[in-house]
Amino acid sequence: MSSITANGITIETETYGDKANPAVLLVMGLGAQLTLWPIELVDALVARGFFVIRYDNRDVGLSQKFDAAGVPDMTAIIGALMGGQKPAIAYTLEDMAADGMGVLDALGVDKAHIVGASMGGMIAQLIAIHHPERVRTLTSIMSTTGNPALPPAQPEAMAVLTSRPTSADADTIVEFGVNAARIIGSPGYPAQADRLRTRVRADFERSFSPFGTMRQMAAVVANGDRRARLAGVTAPTLVIHGEADPLVPLAGGKDTAGSIAGAELLTIPGMGHDLPLELVQMIADAVAGIAMRG
Repeated sequence: MSSITANGITIETETYGDKANPAVLLVMGLGAQLTLWPIELVDALVARGFFVIRYDNRDVGLSQKFDAAGVPDMTAIIGALMGGQKPAIAYTLEDMAADGMGVLDALGVDKAHIVGASMGGMIAQLIAIHHPERVRTLTSIMSTTGNPALPPAQPEAMAVLTSRPTSADADTIVEFGVNAARIIGSPGYPAQADRLRTRVRADFERSFSPFGTMRQMAAVVANGDRRARLAGVTAPTLVIHGEADPLVPLAGGKDTAGSIAGAELLTIPGMGHDLPLELVQMIADAVAGIAMRG
């Protein structure tokens, strides 16, 4: 791993495989570190002949934090949007898309297959919208369009985004993270308990940035409905979505696929809002399959 300068900020980046191979840029979701991309998936993509890049988004993990911007006022942000005004936020999802392009620039990669999960899917969509010349293919996983008419998250899953640990004690924070992962995870592929707890603790010890997650959430809310913008995407596109996703319901994936001409839709029974190890080979095959079109 290494810290690079990209888009004017420092971004923690890891690369795998032969740089001479086609690049896959993995973009992770809200408050999630690069470590949430299973290394097994990374290895599966490398085995299929890709140069794989995963990185920490700004404000999480080991990338640059924006603590000077403070805690966003979500009520004021929503009020501004409802009034047709530009909300006061630390940065936009477009800025985060530019970060991804900065990572490619720093690594000397001209074009890549862009793969994003959850908020990372939104960022990947914006890369395809604003930087089409850099995109070989687009894969949007467990993400959505920002269409306000879509069904919301299930109440327990929404609570994962809106609640906080009851104390700053490390064990309390880890247990909160484990419970959150179980709530939004795949009912058909439940995570092994010890492995899940080990991963959550390792991520906490690597970095803990709850206010960064809130600033990212503000960027998501402010980005609004992307459907009209997605209509202009020309990159071959794959949408992957779990049929049992409690956080971003399946309708979000269907709306994404329906908004991009020629997009393929892969729905997976039993998959929730995570990347189960049992599905790694299927997802790698799907990414490799769409890559053949780009």
